[in-house]
Amino acid sequence: MEKLIITAAICGAEVTKENNPNVPYTVEEIGREAESAYKAGASIIHLHVREDDGTPTQNKARFKACIDEIKRRCPDVIIQPSTGGAVGMSDEERLQPTELGPEMATLDCGTLNFGGDEIFVNTENTIKNFGKIMIERGIKPEIEVFDKGMIDYAIKYAKEGYIKKPMHFDFVLGVQMAATARDLAFMVDSIPEGSTWTVAGVGRHEFPMAAMGIAMGGHVRVGFEDNVYLSKGVLAKSNGELVEKVVRIANELGRKVATPDEAREILGLKSI
Repeated sequence: MEKLIITAAICGAEVTKENNPNVPYTVEEIGREAESAYKAGASIIHLHVREDDGTPTQNKARFKACIDEIKRRCPDVIIQPSTGGAVGMSDEERLQPTELGPEMATLDCGTLNFGGDEIFVNTENTIKNFGKIMIERGIKPEIEVFDKGMIDYAIKYAKEGYIKKPMHFDFVLGVQMAATARDLAFMVDSIPEGSTWTVAGVGRHEFPMAAMGIAMGGHVRVGFEDNVYLSKGVLAKSNGELVEKVVRIANELGRKVATPDEAREILGLKSI
């Protein structure tokens, strides 16, 4: 079984310091949380950025400042900016971090209900345009899927030339699709041969999904974006604590953890 790639989604766009005071907003805080996750064993930092007051932003200059700070602390880590941004942002806003030439970036392959009246819109034209731009800029997409239909969209757009193979998927379960062993297995069985995959369980599903992903030979995402608790009722002090827990589970299951360059090899990225 290949080594385990751990992605740390360190802040997201929605979770706040009211949920957990350790959620990072400032450039220094984002650097600190990325470093804590990296030192614990994460090889990818899934990156949203905030203004100092916590407001989510896709501003290119803010992304650059945060990426520079992360690279200063963790020179070889893979940084994966989000092109999801936050609900209500335009496509132009969301694409800004791709102008910085990251190795990877996220590509959401469908529209979803995000809670209450919030709808995260990704039209067919949005998906095709984002995919085309990532190919032009040499960026490997992490294909974010929240239900089986989004896998089907990704396969369709790959056939049409908007996404390069082999594809890497991130199954985000517990939002629009249930986070169960049955549903994870269904998602894994639905992707093309040769693809790689990561699973992210939201809220209380984070660590059960992580354990399943490790045992099934996939990869794992954890972090404050998805869950702020280390265990029931116990707030995590850092993203590093969440990564450390995944590493412990991996060790118990006999799965070694990938370094950033080993993750690059698994994902088909160029080593730095």
